[in-house]
Amino acid sequence: MFSDNSKGSKGFYAALGISAIMIGSACYFAYNQGEKLTEEFTAQNSTSESDAAVDRKIDNIPKTTASAYKPVTQTTARNFAETAPIVETAPPIVTTAIVEIIEEDDYEQPVDVEIEQETLYVGASKMENVISPLADMDNVLAMFSGSELVKSITTGSWQTHNGIDIAAEVGSEVYAISNGEIMEINNDPVWGVTVLLDHHNGYVTRYCGLSDGLEVQLGDMMVSGDLIGTVGNTADIESALSPHLHMEILHNGNYIDPLSELNK
Repeated sequence: MFSDNSKGSKGFYAALGISAIMIGSACYFAYNQGEKLTEEFTAQNSTSESDAAVDRKIDNIPKTTASAYKPVTQTTARNFAETAPIVETAPPIVTTAIVEIIEEDDYEQPVDVEIEQETLYVGASKMENVISPLADMDNVLAMFSGSELVKSITTGSWQTHNGIDIAAEVGSEVYAISNGEIMEINNDPVWGVTVLLDHHNGYVTRYCGLSDGLEVQLGDMMVSGDLIGTVGNTADIESALSPHLHMEILHNGNYIDPLSELNK
């Protein structure tokens, strides 16, 4: 048994020594291989970087601040002065500007041109250029009553008659009796189609019982004799009368006799 144990111990140490030799050889081989790989990798990187530096386009190059001219020494300057041709310099041309001073009295201010326009109404206390509202004024059917009551043949009632009724055929032309402005156009249920003309001097004229086809519009400026419309048969309150124009004149808000103005 002792002899067998000695043989086993020798074999164990022999195997251990061989293993140590093999491990050392492997480490040495691995170290050498690592050195070679490192040298090859370094050589390849240096070559690729140099190639890339040649091929790569470089932008944003800063401008140089150094002078691009060769410095001139005293000797160079002296030689240049001796050999350079003489250039005669012409005297500078001086231009004198002549400024004309305009006196304030000589300056003409622009003149505002005022265009005179014909006044379409008279700012007076009486009516001017009065004409008849109809070409034919011979037949007055009903006179102005003022404050007196008269009996209406249409309604049968007693009432004041604030204007005059002038007989005329339907379609007869009705004219503005003086200059003024169309202030109202109504289709009154009692007086029919009516037009109110303000003469802007305290006088207002009212034309009643007109036909529907008027020649004026609200706001129109009228001159004495301008056409307003035509006689109709639209005033129901006076429908019992033959066709006619009912016309009224107010002065400062009070009714006056139209004939008193027309006769002037």
